[in-house]
Amino acid sequence: MSERRTRRGTGSDLSRTTAARAAAIAEQLHHECSILLELYRKTENFPADVADGRLVSVPPPSSQLDTRDKLWRLHSALLQCRSLLERAIAKEEEELGGGRKGEYENQRKMVKERLSLLLINTGELLKAADGPAILTPSLEGLELDGPTILFELKLWVYRIFKEVDYWTKMTITTLKGLPSVIVKEPARTTRARRSTRR
Repeated sequence: MSERRTRRGTGSDLSRTTAARAAAIAEQLHHECSILLELYRKTENFPADVADGRLVSVPPPSSQLDTRDKLWRLHSALLQCRSLLERAIAKEEEELGGGRKGEYENQRKMVKERLSLLLINTGELLKAADGPAILTPSLEGLELDGPTILFELKLWVYRIFKEVDYWTKMTITTLKGLPSVIVKEPARTTRARRSTRR
């Protein structure tokens, strides 16, 4: 009687797949962010280097961080990006009038949806790396209200788009640098390997 081996997804296989999927989503998001930034810059006549400085607050990167900590830092930053992006969209609709459904609005919606998808995937990776229950980062200190002067508001929105773009690039770099991606699996031991000779 020949033994049939059923292939079950192990935690490590799943995390490898999730990491590959997360990296692909991040690359797509980076591309979509670039388009959004370009559309916004053209609309507002902003030079490319108009906005600098970080809005998201996470511990600085360190070579001492283990995989779980790197993932937590990334997930935390992306959560803050999503909060800022949601607030920026709401603020734009309030202050600048919503209702238009042009290329810019569609692109902005696509970026927001893709960012949410990336968050789901980084959350799964964090769990796979034996992360604790995902801690929601404090949004204290984040500029969620945004300025009231029109030019400053537009600049604030642009800075948020730049922040999403920056953290998307950081996600790609971090995921590619993970050790064969979240290998929390014990060394594989195969019981009585059989030769495949027939």
